[in-house]
Amino acid sequence: MAYGIINSPLGPLEFGEEGGAIVRLEWRRGVVNEETLLLARARQQLDAYFAGELEVFDLPLKVKGSQFQRDVCDAIAAIPFGHTRTYGDIARDLGASAQAVGAACGANPIPIIIPCHRVLGASSLGGFSGAGGVETKVWLLRHEGAAGLLI
Repeated sequence: MAYGIINSPLGPLEFGEEGGAIVRLEWRRGVVNEETLLLARARQQLDAYFAGELEVFDLPLKVKGSQFQRDVCDAIAAIPFGHTRTYGDIARDLGASAQAVGAACGANPIPIIIPCHRVLGASSLGGFSGAGGVETKVWLLRHEGAAGLLI
């Protein structure tokens, strides 16, 4: 696997490419072991996102996991910038429980790019598995202008 890193407003992010697709993003400072065109593109898009210049990522992604995990990630990826949905909304679409959707969101291997921060509980923010937890989720929602619900 090839790795890239950026320094973001939320701390260092390491992202990985395998087989021509981005397969993970984590909060940590790793080591760049190989510069690829896709990693350079991912870095540019992440930098543009954090600069407020990009709303839609255009990167090949591969979610490792069950078909349900991939279905949940597809549903999350379809949520537009600045909008939110609830775990229950996605659960109804997929014929699953909100708890199962929440667990799949928590296991999202490519947060930010697959925007699980846009998924909320019915009466709360829900959780966030990235560094900083819910505070990071709030930062991302404010960054996208979806913070009206937080005021």
